[in-house]
Amino acid sequence: MNHYAYWRSELENPLRRLPMKSPILLEDEQRDVLERWSRSRTVSLRWRERAQIILAATEKVSDAVIAARLGTTRHRVARWRRRFASGGVEALKKDRPRAGRPPRVDAAKVKQIVRLTTQTQPTHATQWSTRSMAKRVGVSDTTVLRVWHAHGLKPHRVRTFKLSNDPQFTEKLEDIVGLYLAPPEHALVLCCDEKSQIQALDRTQPGLPIKKGRAQTMTHDYKRNGTTTLFAALNILDGQVIGHCQSRHTHVEWLKFLKKVDRNTPKGKELHLIVDNYATHKHPEVKAWLALHPRFHIHFTPTSASWLNMVERFFRSITVDRLRCGVFHSVADLEKAISGYINHYNKNPKPFVWTAKANDILEKVVRAQTTLDKMGQTA
Repeated sequence: MNHYAYWRSELENPLRRLPMKSPILLEDEQRDVLERWSRSRTVSLRWRERAQIILAATEKVSDAVIAARLGTTRHRVARWRRRFASGGVEALKKDRPRAGRPPRVDAAKVKQIVRLTTQTQPTHATQWSTRSMAKRVGVSDTTVLRVWHAHGLKPHRVRTFKLSNDPQFTEKLEDIVGLYLAPPEHALVLCCDEKSQIQALDRTQPGLPIKKGRAQTMTHDYKRNGTTTLFAALNILDGQVIGHCQSRHTHVEWLKFLKKVDRNTPKGKELHLIVDNYATHKHPEVKAWLALHPRFHIHFTPTSASWLNMVERFFRSITVDRLRCGVFHSVADLEKAISGYINHYNKNPKPFVWTAKANDILEKVVRAQTTLDKMGQTA
């Protein structure tokens, strides 16, 4: 139907003889939003129809004509004209609550499910399942699942934590965070640690590569071809990593690594090394060597607070990107892969930026300790 035939049919339509409504006046911003909705393929179909109704209502035509043009009902057109007149564009987004079928599970049952999930354990198990909870309460397992979703409960998931009991926790925390947020001038801050017992795992059978519709395959069993230990120092300024693989991780290997750090850093720079409390780092021979090299300054992390050492973030990257799914026929292959990853990483390093302040961390620790103390009193 061409443009002339359409308007002729509109004029001959008996609906045109119905009373005309006063056209809706739109502001420029409102018109832009409604026109965008009316053309969009991503917004809700309801929003699109409502936008088209209001845009059509800017003409001096009846609700029946608009309804016939958009394939809807006259009552719906009148409803959204009224709501737009009272609430603007925001009113078009809201649907009034409908009566619907009343819930088959009363509030008492919901409270019981939540209480049992959060405060009890089933017999001979550590957490509730939907079926065990359904049997206990007398509802369906899908009902239990809906209640858990509504209250954000996931009994099958457990998050790990560990609070440091180091008596010098505050002093060590402030020392290390201070190095991160305000590193000293004419000095380098290096986060150092060992990633020990990295296994050179070989698969018993070759797997299949990834392809469309199929994930990469790898046998569940493997052959152990030995282990190595990666010593690494992360420069917090530019993200560069000094790495060195050794067969063991005693004080002898730690001293070899310190000497490599000494050779691979500018001689005129003070070196602040952040390390954990591993006994190797405090060996008498290590202390004697450090006394002869006064540019080395050691900063120990609090006990059970390895998360303060940013080199752990690099260890995560190399584990996920190179080691976890790797196949290594020997320790030499493993060490070659680690060395290659570090060389590639150092070509375009990205330093990890520390943003948390010491006071904010201490507040979280205090809250966690308070919660633990309360649980211990109620147990």
